[in-house]
Amino acid sequence: MTCTVSIRAADPSTLTTPLLLVPVTAAGRLPDSLAALDAAMSGALAAVWNSGDFGGKVDESALVHGAGSIARVLLLGLGDAAKVDAGGLRRAAMAGGKRARTIGVATAAFVVPTSPVEAGRAGQALAEGLPYGAWYYGALKRPVDPPKPELASVELIVAAADPAFEAGVARGSAIAAGQALTRDLQVLPADTCTPAFLAERAGEIASRHGMALTVLDRAALEQEGMHAILAVGQGSANEPRFIVLEHRGGGSEAPVVLVGKGVTFDAGGISIKPAAGMEEMKYDMSGAAAVLGTMEAVGRLGLARNVIGLVPSAENMVSGTAYRPGDVVRSHHGKTIEVLNTDAEGRLLLADALSWARRYEPAAVVDCATLTGAVVIGLGHSASAVMGTEPGLIEALIAAGETAGERLWQLPLWDDYRELIKSDIADVKNTGGRPAGSITAGWFLREFAETLPWAHIDIAGTAYTDRERATHVKGPTGVLVRLFSEFLLARG
Repeated sequence: MTCTVSIRAADPSTLTTPLLLVPVTAAGRLPDSLAALDAAMSGALAAVWNSGDFGGKVDESALVHGAGSIARVLLLGLGDAAKVDAGGLRRAAMAGGKRARTIGVATAAFVVPTSPVEAGRAGQALAEGLPYGAWYYGALKRPVDPPKPELASVELIVAAADPAFEAGVARGSAIAAGQALTRDLQVLPADTCTPAFLAERAGEIASRHGMALTVLDRAALEQEGMHAILAVGQGSANEPRFIVLEHRGGGSEAPVVLVGKGVTFDAGGISIKPAAGMEEMKYDMSGAAAVLGTMEAVGRLGLARNVIGLVPSAENMVSGTAYRPGDVVRSHHGKTIEVLNTDAEGRLLLADALSWARRYEPAAVVDCATLTGAVVIGLGHSASAVMGTEPGLIEALIAAGETAGERLWQLPLWDDYRELIKSDIADVKNTGGRPAGSITAGWFLREFAETLPWAHIDIAGTAYTDRERATHVKGPTGVLVRLFSEFLLARG
């Protein structure tokens, strides 16, 4: 269930709510704007402020129990007033959504603060942040008795109606729904989330939003010559799928094609991964989940653009039928691939998908994947890597990431790195070794993108987190749904 966000014009001090979320900036005293609310709570807010327990710092919060119509007030820190931007509003909303869920209220209200942020941007940031913070997946746990309510809805409390703010809330709510769908897919165990399961979820998106859907099963993949996808999946009882979702909102214009790696579980194949941490390899379909979540957002936005989502999906397992180190695979493109390491499998899926993308004569192609451990060493968990062939496309993606709060850092694709993936017996080999591991993986993909206006985003360090934060639970982050949405919206 995704928390819904609505708007209400009201005086906060007159509300009836189990929880009132109040964002405030860092200051030496209680803001004047809270005087009426403080009076309604018999000075309880001022008492907390004056105690020094709360000062409005970023991620700081204080819960104040009230009386009468407002059961609780949660003060949320925005930090320095001069530095408040849309990202700061989103972050405070995330923190508020998370605390509301952990407190256990079904509904809440959020006082929209006065800020220098443009009204549409502010509304979007809040509508994205509240559901994000409230997200939690507990469907596989035994129900508690009595059950704890999920946060179902939040009212944004404003002084007066504002069409720009309302449009921003609608936009943010669509993106939030896409991000929730992505996280719901990411978190599922691999015994549930198989390639066929992803295809079913894509079918639901297509049905909801009138999109065209194509799903290639094993026989169709054979017929199309998509042998790189087939090679990765041939060791598993769960057959691969190639999923195509088409949103045709832009008439005859050239489409934007988004491609997401969908390895629903990655044991590494015969080049098997260490046992420690292997359970996290259910997240190796995070690129696919990001593309499906973005298509959900695109459908809800009714975007007047042509957007195509491609999801090559397989399970990389160990068996007597698994592909082997030393095998040579002929891709859909026609180029042959020498397999040195069966754990460098995601790039094989993307190679066939990038080849397929050429038929659309696209305006831009962006693929995304939890592709390399090397990117985590290079960038940690604070940014995803981007590289590609089109400087303008890369610049637009970086700008969208800054707006969305999902940062990208560009890595080079100099010709020198191409030497590392040359094969003695095939057109290319699937790994260039440990040096520049993220870049050589990008170069491998470039071999199949060729002349396409193309970019690749490596999200291995940002797709999920093992740390609990003030803004969200540990687990899937839904990264790139906001970024892709901003990228598409900015195209006009």
